[in-house]
Amino acid sequence: MSLVSNLFLMFVAACVLVYYVVPSKLQWLVLLCFSYIYYIAGGIRYIGFLIFSTLITYLVAIGIEKLEEKGNHKRARKLLVVGLILNFGMLGFVKYTNFAVENLNALFHLNLKGMELLLPLGISFYTFQSSGYMLDVYWKRCKAEKQPLKYALFVSFFPQILQGPIGRYSRLAEQLYAPHKFDGKNITGGLERIIWGFFKKMILADWAAVFVDAIFGNPDQYSGLALFGVLFYTIELYADFSGGMDVVIGVASMFGIELDENFKRPFFAVSITDFWHRWHITLGTWMKDYVFYPVTLSGWMSRFGKWGKKVFGRKTGRTLPICLANLIVFFVVGVWHGAAWKYIVYGMYNGIIIAFSGLMADHYRNWKKKLNITGKENWYRVFMIIRTFILVNISWFFDRADTVGQAFHMMKLAVTKFAPAELLLIPAGKEGTAFTPYALMILAVGCVILFIVSVLQERGIKIRESLSRHGLFVTAAVYFCLLVLIGLFGSTAVARGFIYAQF
Repeated sequence: MSLVSNLFLMFVAACVLVYYVVPSKLQWLVLLCFSYIYYIAGGIRYIGFLIFSTLITYLVAIGIEKLEEKGNHKRARKLLVVGLILNFGMLGFVKYTNFAVENLNALFHLNLKGMELLLPLGISFYTFQSSGYMLDVYWKRCKAEKQPLKYALFVSFFPQILQGPIGRYSRLAEQLYAPHKFDGKNITGGLERIIWGFFKKMILADWAAVFVDAIFGNPDQYSGLALFGVLFYTIELYADFSGGMDVVIGVASMFGIELDENFKRPFFAVSITDFWHRWHITLGTWMKDYVFYPVTLSGWMSRFGKWGKKVFGRKTGRTLPICLANLIVFFVVGVWHGAAWKYIVYGMYNGIIIAFSGLMADHYRNWKKKLNITGKENWYRVFMIIRTFILVNISWFFDRADTVGQAFHMMKLAVTKFAPAELLLIPAGKEGTAFTPYALMILAVGCVILFIVSVLQERGIKIRESLSRHGLFVTAAVYFCLLVLIGLFGSTAVARGFIYAQF
């Protein structure tokens, strides 16, 4: 059930209606029922994985809490390890078994056969969310939920289950279980956010995908378009993922539930570190809290830091553990993205840049001082944004290409061949190449609209609140125009699901 389908809108409308009609103490149960209906609609064969993850983390968290109450910390820790192995083991088995088999065959010249495995919808998201809950219980950041059905809702809440954001129990659970009174502002605010998400997805992402698929699918046929391929992929990926987040957050707000924001205008970032503070924010904070800090504060990392200080000096030795922790984090990020070497290279590319920047921080400060650059100059900020944008786009080659080899091949084409006219040879929509110029124009206008909105938001202007001050008529007119634009200029090519729904 696609988030941009009429069926999904009818499903949400039915859920909202039932949610506010039933007694308030049963509202959370309505959300649970509709969440499981939604997930089963995507394929009943996937439901076993969701139930397994829910049961394991629910039982382990209760066990951990009971052991800690008895003062048996070591057994609680062992139980946590078992829970993490089972939960992540399920994810690893279905997502990475065939990848492991392929590499064993290549390394040892074997002929092992892969397995036909299901890839459950949204498995990476609910696995990370439920594992984070177990760790929070272990670290006493929250109490274990005793009611299994309430916990099941936390794991399966239907707006976010397929592509996030990755929620925290301490912030989300109370909202899910609390009664909510009908509020027209929540409904209208949610609808406004959903329409904006539809605009991004259907005007920008789906049209950009037409060109991305053609260029990356036939890099030699469109050899002069490699640079355009990665730029269009930037548009597709951002509009698809952030558009999906707009829909998800908008739907949740209709129930009075505020989900965490997952994007904060990432292409205004001035460094790769800043980019990851703005892009897929909940994944970044998950990695920071559950991977980076535990690794950095571990005993073996402390010993590594002491060794680094002896060998490289105090300053460098103090930085080395942070650099290594960042490399580990982005290795995990790469593996999380998919079972292929290109994703690992994608993760390590980001990790190496961030680690190198950490090592060079003092040198950067000295160079800026010698050049009389304070860092507040407008030209310098623009330079940093452009530099970061280029570095990010290089990483997208690994993310989108079929293999690492193809990624490097397209990078080479991007700097050796440039033939914009080839864009007109790519069929767009049902009318083929005859519609291609119009599709490119739609993309251009859509990007301008998105850019203007992003600039205003970056300056601290809250668009929806500003619109509301002009009255209901103006607000309704703006969103009606958006709906008309979607209807008139939305992609007429093949209907596409959301990219991150398969993670």
